[in-house]
Amino acid sequence: MRDLLLQCAGVVTIAVALIHGILGETKVFARTRIEPERLRTLIRLVWQASTVAWIGGGVLLIAAPRMESEPARHWIVITMAFVFAFSAFANAWATRGRHFGWMALSAVVAMALAGY
Repeated sequence: MRDLLLQCAGVVTIAVALIHGILGETKVFARTRIEPERLRTLIRLVWQASTVAWIGGGVLLIAAPRMESEPARHWIVITMAFVFAFSAFANAWATRGRHFGWMALSAVVAMALAGY
């Protein structure tokens, strides 16, 4: 059951990351005017860097049960739980709780810690 919880946390993480990337491009940057254009490109790339990082974290959570090393599992779960908890807090604070992202990331943290 622990392994299944970690893998579910990984799948949900990847889904949240993809939604984050798509909404960023279609909702946030489609309506935002940032000058100069170079700065707009930089901000978009930083936004998508978090998308790629979350996907990487999801992959690690999916792979953790198959690793032979218990310390590897420990550090993957603890590190990803911290990263996603911080992201959930930042999302809730920045949107005053009106965006579903903090709830989805909190669910990831709960599943990851339950699968620890």
